Formats: sequence, C-alpha cells, structure tokens
Amino acid sequence: MFEIFSIEFMQRALIAGVLVGFLSGYYGVFIVQRGLGFLGSGLAHAAFGGVALGVLLNQEPLWIAVPFTILVAIGITWVKDKTNLGGDTTIGIFFSVSMALGVIFIFLKRQYSSDAFNYLFGSILSVTITDIIVPAILIIITLLLFPFWKRWAYSSFDRELAQTDRIPVILDDYLLSVLISVTVVVSIKVVGIVLIAAFLVIPPAAARLISRSFSKMTLLSIITGTVTALIGLWISYYLDVPSGATIILLQAFIFFFIMIISKRK
Repeated sequence: MFEIFSIEFMQRALIAGVLVGFLSGYYGVFIVQRGLGFLGSGLAHAAFGGVALGVLLNQEPLWIAVPFTILVAIGITWVKDKTNLGGDTTIGIFFSVSMALGVIFIFLKRQYSSDAFNYLFGSILSVTITDIIVPAILIIITLLLFPFWKRWAYSSFDRELAQTDRIPVILDDYLLSVLISVTVVVSIKVVGIVLIAAFLVIPPAAARLISRSFSKMTLLSIITGTVTALIGLWISYYLDVPSGATIILLQAFIFFFIMIISKRK
C-alpha cells in the first residue's frame, strides 16, 4: 500500500498534488464567491495556447504558458473594466482566441507532441522537478501576500462598499487575476486543461455549504483540495486511470455528500 511513496515519479506527483491542491483551494474561494466559475475554464484554455506555442518553439511549455496566460488574464480584466460587457462574455472572447491560436500552433508543429497531450488531460508520469518548484514559489508569494486576503474577501462580498472605503479594488482585480492564472498553469500538469476549472470550483463550493465565515470556507477549501489531490493520485495509480479525472470525481463525491448531509441537518 505504501510502496507508492518509494517510487520517484510518484513522490514528485504527490508533492505537486499537495502544492496545487493548496493553491486551487485558496484562490478558488475568490472565484466561487465572485461568481467567476467560468474564469478557471477560460484561463485553462488560454494556457493551452501558451503550451502549444512552447511546443512549437521547442521550449519548456510551462515557461511559455505562464506569461501567455498572465497576459490573457490581464486582458480579460482590462476589457471587463473598460467596457459594459459581462465577465462571462469577456472570458469567452479570450477563451476562443487563445484556443484558436493553440490549434494553429499545434498544426504548425505538424507532428505528435506528448507534452500537449499531458497538459490537456494531466499526467502524473510527466511531473518534473520544475512542476514542483514553480507552485512552491507561488505558495511563498501567496503567503507573503496573505495580508491582502482580508481586503480581497471584503471586495468579494461587497465591491461597491469596498470602493467607498478606498480599497484599490481595480488593482486587486489585476493582482488576483495574475495569481489565479499562474495557479491554473501550474495545476494543469496534474489535473489537465480539460478539468482544471472543476479543480478550482468544487473544493470551495463544497466548503461553502458548511461554512459560516469566509475564513472557515478558505481553510476547508484548502484542506479539501489538498487531501483529494493526494487520495486521487493514489487511487489513480493503483487503478491505472487518469489522475485528473480521478481527483475531480473524488471532489464531486465529497461535494454531493456534504450537500445531502447539510440538507438533512
């Protein structure tokens, strides 16, 4: 049962799972509270454009996908701020453009790429040291920015009142967009582009059902994201099934279990 911990690639996968589970659980609460569930999917598909460009240029896809997705996130926030378009509409535009670019980049490559496949569906076998270092750095940045959590929570509940209290809501929108975009990119190796949106939404949604405060919701979301990533990876290894899909199904099971229990109470 514990032989999984003696296998090098599984050690890397488990560490990466814990790190991205923490990040997704932490930033996911802001996505859920602000009603931006589509943002995770949009940024994930934007990341595909960056991954495809990295494959085309024969570079490490992660290093191309991170700045590419950050630019898309900034673009989404800027267009949403400067126009009367809804958030979903703006995300949909950038979603489509990024996917179209990704398809063209993959077509220009004109040969099969395992990197693109791994990022699309997630692969515990392909997790590298880089896939551990980058989310670890992002967690350090997140901890350094933890004092911002209170004002992010404030503006998530009442944006207009936060602006009245002179909180830099627009600046925070850009900062959160950048951090969420990097979280998406570093998570897709474990979960996959196709399923990363669920990874960002289900743990905080489950936590919201049983939380009476935003701080408790954040803590439970982080715990759920981390534990399900660990258990999901372990199950996927022994059943020889895709890791990302296993993690999401486990999270969905927990969500519906909590929903049923909370309704009975």
